[in-house]
Amino acid sequence: MTELLLVRHGETEWNVSEVFRGRIDVDLNQTGVRQAELLAEHLKTASIDAVYSSPLQRALMTARIIADPHGLEVHSELGLTDFHYGVWQGMSHQEVKEKYCKLYALWTHHPEQVRVPEGESLEEVRTRAMAVIQKVTATHHGAAVLVSHRVVNKVLICALLGLDNSHFWNVQQDNCGITTFAYQNGRFVLTGHNDTSFLGRTGKSLKSDF
Repeated sequence: MTELLLVRHGETEWNVSEVFRGRIDVDLNQTGVRQAELLAEHLKTASIDAVYSSPLQRALMTARIIADPHGLEVHSELGLTDFHYGVWQGMSHQEVKEKYCKLYALWTHHPEQVRVPEGESLEEVRTRAMAVIQKVTATHHGAAVLVSHRVVNKVLICALLGLDNSHFWNVQQDNCGITTFAYQNGRFVLTGHNDTSFLGRTGKSLKSDF
């Protein structure tokens, strides 16, 4: 059996300010570092075989903090990198709603139909991220941590549950939240979702899904 721990990176200032991040390499803020430390402490006694991460610094830093107590190397996987928001990247939530009102409305109601100009679609995210899942389950028979991003993890959770991308908004994962799947006999079974119980007041989740 393989256990997959899907982890979202710690908080950044662009999470707090609701700025679309995508491929822009934003670092963790002070709260995000503390969240990652609390997550690492929570997983310190777990038996973890491997840690994989998006190549973006907010994920890599979170992954390295998790991996350090276990003496593990972090494997960077391009397939786990954040959703390419194209022209939305670096824009605030409010700016996007005003400047791209029709596309934003489609994003909020039918995200599976959206490709942001100069960006990508959720289906492309699913294809590349699931390739990483297949690699990990073929390589490891213990627990593997995969540190990624909000959009990527939401898409993966839908995929592993057999749901299409139209269910994207039915899933939420907070900063440093853990979603766990057991993989055995060709089946993924959800065993825990968006666990942030270890964060306490220091790592209080943001109110919005952003």
